[in-house]
Amino acid sequence: MNVFIGGAWPYANGSLHLGHIASLLPGDILARYYRQKGDQVLYVSGSDCNGTPIAIRAKQEGVSPREIADRYHVEFENNFKRLGFSYNCYTRTDTEHHRKTVQEIFLELLENGYIYKKEVEQTFCETCDQFLPDRYVEGLCPNCGQSSRGDQCDYCSTILDPLDLLERKCKLCGNSPTVKRTEHFYFSLSLFQEQLQSVVSQAKANRAWRENAVHLTERYLNEGLLDRAVSRDIEWGISVPVEGFEAKKIYVWIEALSGYYSASKRWALETGEDESIFWAKDVTTYYVHGKDNIPFHSIIWPAILMGINSPALPDHIVSNEYLTLEKKKISTSRNWAVWVPDVLDKYHPDSIRYFLTINAPENRDTDFSWREFIYSHNAELLGGYGNLVNRTLKFIAKYYDGRVPQSFLDPTIEKKIRNIYGTVGQLTERSQFKQALEEIFDLVRFTNKYFDEQKPWKQVEEDTVGCDHTLFNCSLIIINLAQLLAPFLPFSSNQIKDLLGVEEFTWTFIESTPMTVKDVKPLFERIDIKTIEEELEKLNRQVK
Repeated sequence: MNVFIGGAWPYANGSLHLGHIASLLPGDILARYYRQKGDQVLYVSGSDCNGTPIAIRAKQEGVSPREIADRYHVEFENNFKRLGFSYNCYTRTDTEHHRKTVQEIFLELLENGYIYKKEVEQTFCETCDQFLPDRYVEGLCPNCGQSSRGDQCDYCSTILDPLDLLERKCKLCGNSPTVKRTEHFYFSLSLFQEQLQSVVSQAKANRAWRENAVHLTERYLNEGLLDRAVSRDIEWGISVPVEGFEAKKIYVWIEALSGYYSASKRWALETGEDESIFWAKDVTTYYVHGKDNIPFHSIIWPAILMGINSPALPDHIVSNEYLTLEKKKISTSRNWAVWVPDVLDKYHPDSIRYFLTINAPENRDTDFSWREFIYSHNAELLGGYGNLVNRTLKFIAKYYDGRVPQSFLDPTIEKKIRNIYGTVGQLTERSQFKQALEEIFDLVRFTNKYFDEQKPWKQVEEDTVGCDHTLFNCSLIIINLAQLLAPFLPFSSNQIKDLLGVEEFTWTFIESTPMTVKDVKPLFERIDIKTIEEELEKLNRQVK
């Protein structure tokens, strides 16, 4: 099977926080799982280096947009690598390759009759002497009354035009903008209404989209789709490839979404592989992002793909709800966030991955608290999983000179392990990662209980055959646990793989144990609970 996984493209205008990682981590779990199954996987993403957010940050710092984009792209690449994200291609939107691909898509949509010119009214700041891109206009959402910007309301998810905002202000100078007429290109989104309704109906029938994606998309469709501008008056971005309009830039929503296509082509150029198999009708596709990106992936991107006659429409939309921080909404402007570069310097990447998966905002907002994070690490990763691995393998190292005793597999245990591969696999493919991880940790708890009940520390003196049987079964469970957990906790799984000399992880029940154990070291270290107060104090000190 061919599987395409697209992870949302983070804006390269500031550091990543844990909310970003919570929404993107499912993509890596999926990619690792399908690779273990032996499927062909293309997992792509990149840094969104064009558009208004980068230009705003550059103006604030008095540097060029390129300098901002370079800084954060390098930081993002490093963050994702340290977290174990296994992208086949992680690129950026300000490359020549991406520019060329986006312009080709624009011209193909134009040629196919889905893009047209239109004279419109647009906000213009007399003080700054420029037309204002959407994100340069701030005000109140006409739908919910909350503070919003001119492209989308983060509170109610309404897609907006700057002219819709109440009490409009220029983000740069704070003055109220006027309105002037200008000419832009528009995408005929309304022409795809019926086709998109069919896509959503099929997704509902297959239960392939998260509920939030279905509900929000149906809301837009029920309201009736409107054509959207695909060009903007902004200096930083990809020029419209039409004579006389080169000063205008292709709107970031169409340009960044097209990154999935350009990244796959870049991967093909770099590897000599054929990317077309991932844009064919029989491919399985996943798009992974936060709920604020739902309409772009459930409506606009499918419409673009239809407009260029690509059959590879989104099968699975994995759209997480929000992650809050200590019961409050994460706010980058107020510095109320746990920044990824900081947390990676202090904590095990698998600890971060575990907590953000077992506590994932899959169907509702969930909270990151330092107390829960540290207690979860100490109790579940260290006290449960790490303790099971350490005491079993240390026992073998001490009493068996590192040679795994051979015996027979208990039929009940064999059935339990075989069944869990099917259960966890199905849950993972349906994007139910939290439940999948809970199933695996039920096996961890079962095995710890089995170890305690068998009492190998007594068996080794009184019943050596029984002790051999206990240690053999525990060792076999451990190597299968490591394989099951590899998509979720790749670092500790690889450590066990090295400890037991396993060559490769697959998604098939491992029937025999390795013969020896070497250099047993703990998977995880205990985190002092005093750290909870230290992290809370730091968080409160940094808030603006």
